Amino acid sequence: MSQIFRTIADMRAAVALWRGQGDRIALIPTMGALHAGHLSLVEASRAKCRRAIVSIFVNPTQFAANEDFGAYPRTFEADVEKLAVIGADACFAPAPAEIYPEGFCTKVIPGGPALAGLEDRFRPEHFAGVAQVVAKLLNQAQADCAFFGEKDYQQLAVIRRMAGDLDIATEIHGVPILREPDGLALSSRNVYLSAQERRQAVLLSRVLRDTAEKLRAGADIAAASADAAEKIAAGGFVLDYFEARHAQTLAPVAALAEGPVRLLVAARLGKTRLIDNLAV
Repeated sequence: MSQIFRTIADMRAAVALWRGQGDRIALIPTMGALHAGHLSLVEASRAKCRRAIVSIFVNPTQFAANEDFGAYPRTFEADVEKLAVIGADACFAPAPAEIYPEGFCTKVIPGGPALAGLEDRFRPEHFAGVAQVVAKLLNQAQADCAFFGEKDYQQLAVIRRMAGDLDIATEIHGVPILREPDGLALSSRNVYLSAQERRQAVLLSRVLRDTAEKLRAGADIAAASADAAEKIAAGGFVLDYFEARHAQTLAPVAALAEGPVRLLVAARLGKTRLIDNLAV
């Protein structure tokens, strides 16, 4: 990796140079602690863009008062090494004051998918902080494309809606979930699972897959979702939700004809909260 930008001005100068050479630019926003899922976003960007900027910024506005912003893992040196190996062109790693300078007071208040009754039920302040920082990053980088993982599916829907509503020119692309060989969705939280919990955790992806197959075969959505919830609870999870939603709006659906449909699940296993989703 050739460059680390600490200021918006330096990043924009590089973007202007690349664009003057005819290059398309991708932005991959992250909060660091990079794993293979993040790196898959860089790989996916190459199909659309010549240059890739990965931002690393632990955004304070998406943490609630009961969430420990200070404890979020910060592994910048290791992250930069991973980005160099994969061939990212640059890293944007601003200080908090660069993103939120003194006197900053403007908010982005998302609606629609941000109020779907999924993750917002458990983290009511989260998506306002996400929308705020992503809107700023998209404007700061002025990239042609931005790439986000489908694992945080509600977040992706919120960002797509926000970018469209605010006429942000950057194309928003979702990248399929990267999974372990047994199907478990890749997540930094997986390291907190005990050996026994890790064996149990694969149940989420199996139930998603089995439920999707049932729905494609004509099963009733409400009945199939209730059966899925029972299986997840029987597998040792504390279920937060298992829902069939419209893939774009995240509105509830009663039949596949109302789709496209996405199945979404969140559940706790021991002290670890896992989320996953699957297209039907």
